[in-house]
Amino acid sequence: MIPGILRAIVVRAWLFPMKLFPIFADLKGRRVLVVGGGSVAARKVLALQEAGAAVRVGAPGLEPALARQAAEGGIDHVAGHFEPAWLDDVWLVVAATDDREVNAAVEAAANARRIFCNVVDVAELSSFQVPAIVDRSPLVLAISSSGVAPVLARRLRERLESLLDHTLGPLAELAARHRPRIRAALPDLGRRRRFYDWLLDGPVAGWLRQQQPAQAEAELTGMLDRGWPQEAGSVVLVGAGPGDPGLLTLKALRALNEADVILYDRLTSADVLALARRDADRVSVGKLPGENHDATQARIHALMVEHARAGRRVVRLKGGDAFIFGRGGEELEHLREHGVRYEVVPGVTAALACAAYAGIPLTHRDHAQSVRFVTAHCRQDEDTLDWDGLARGSQTLAFYMGVGQLEYLSERLITHGRAAETPFALVENGSRPEQRVVTGTLADLAARARAHGIHAPALLIVGEVAALGPKLHWFGQSLEAHGE
Repeated sequence: MIPGILRAIVVRAWLFPMKLFPIFADLKGRRVLVVGGGSVAARKVLALQEAGAAVRVGAPGLEPALARQAAEGGIDHVAGHFEPAWLDDVWLVVAATDDREVNAAVEAAANARRIFCNVVDVAELSSFQVPAIVDRSPLVLAISSSGVAPVLARRLRERLESLLDHTLGPLAELAARHRPRIRAALPDLGRRRRFYDWLLDGPVAGWLRQQQPAQAEAELTGMLDRGWPQEAGSVVLVGAGPGDPGLLTLKALRALNEADVILYDRLTSADVLALARRDADRVSVGKLPGENHDATQARIHALMVEHARAGRRVVRLKGGDAFIFGRGGEELEHLREHGVRYEVVPGVTAALACAAYAGIPLTHRDHAQSVRFVTAHCRQDEDTLDWDGLARGSQTLAFYMGVGQLEYLSERLITHGRAAETPFALVENGSRPEQRVVTGTLADLAARARAHGIHAPALLIVGEVAALGPKLHWFGQSLEAHGE
């Protein structure tokens, strides 16, 4: 989207903040009032009639198309200037005049009667918005910008129109006709959902695209006659990234929308979880500070096997990437030992995302020719790290899970030869709206973290490249060593 439109959206959304409850109204045979007789009113009348509404139009005069409808009895025309009595027996009202005072009077009268009112192109006077529509009846998609950016809604509608096949409507009608039989044949929700996936992606949809509805219906009924095969459950290890839902891969998004059960970590962001299927079971399996992590991991192993053996699709959702300090290897070993089918969807690990969102290149031909990912938590708290190797120059160190050991980490690096003036960057809540980046030198690492109250999740970057952070900073809050 072009920057100018985005800036306008931000400004207008700030002026008129609102969150709408999405709803599809059944207006068939119900009275709806449109105030106004011009071309805008005519467009609203047409949309309402397509929904089956009984339309009353109030205006001193009508444009030609509306006048013809009034003469033919297609609409009920009330001639004159707006009066509250026009709202008698009305379920919904649309104010479509070019007179702001009239529109405001309509809104006030509707509000007094608790009737929902839309004032065309005036969001602050509207108690409901008319969305942009993608019509694949009976499938209907509605796009709303809450009235603050109608151009954006229209652009999205245009894109969706090109993406969604026109056979989706007939496919939905076919599924609706056979819904009772499908429910009876597949009482289990998970199996029924997978049947619908087959319906959307398989030969039934193909026959409809070829304009052969009889063959499509025969394919559907034939599958029901043969019986939908029982499927074994499976587990997908999905890397959720550091928090920004925009960093999810397409495969990760698909897995979240196909899951029956989601086992998610404590640091999985709410924005990422919001992209999952609404009716999936969500189970928090995050490890808390101070608890027995091995016992929690054993519970995770048991839950994965239990749900998979029950025929469910399980997503094991991990922050960052499952194979970088995420114990993903241990989980796959357990699944393999118990004969559970699995796959892995990589995620953007914290070091890559946090560095990028802090404006810090992990490698740079002038400063660092290599990068090391290091965990500050070793098995059984044994310090087996190669401190001599870590202290060498011309490399970048990315420490995971090290917030509680910053003083120890800086002391060990300096003791083994890393210069005390080596730059560092500590990225808290990397890629999330609340991201903060504290920079300084290795000697004052712990003190600066305490001064700014840095808490997990936070990633520590040590090396000359960290000095580029304040210069290349572009996201979140930057807390530099000087001039804060």
